[in-house]
Amino acid sequence: MTAGTEALDRIVGRLRGTTDPKRRYAYVLWLAQKLEPLPDAFRVEPFKVKGCVSQVYVVGELQQGRLHWRGDSDAQITKGLLALLIEALEGLTPEQAAAVDPAFLADTGLQASLTPSRANGFLNIFKMMQAQARSLAGGEPSDGAPAGAPSGAPS
Repeated sequence: MTAGTEALDRIVGRLRGTTDPKRRYAYVLWLAQKLEPLPDAFRVEPFKVKGCVSQVYVVGELQQGRLHWRGDSDAQITKGLLALLIEALEGLTPEQAAAVDPAFLADTGLQASLTPSRANGFLNIFKMMQAQARSLAGGEPSDGAPAGAPSGAPS
């Protein structure tokens, strides 16, 4: 089964390729370490993921018709799940990101190892990213800053 994008297929294949939950967690934690720091200007309500126990922020930007993401979380596992989604949706068009089927979450095998609240948070992060993609499809802000960015926020 394909997950919808080349990057996502690669990630799902890597996670599905191991039956050891510890190896899956190690991969997620490794992804968390690779995530660039999120400027404080983006740690505001419009970018906060609702329905997560952890503090999670995700920001989508549209540059030359392609999505670019950044984000952060105060919990390492959640940060790794966010990083996984950022890697999976990076560089897609808004239409491609909005069309990704959330069924891929089950294909990763991660949900079997996650607490119900963390699995729900993973889905909420994904849904927020899709919502931002749909919003950005309406037009790139004239100043190049992400939609909903606070005044003076870096772009």
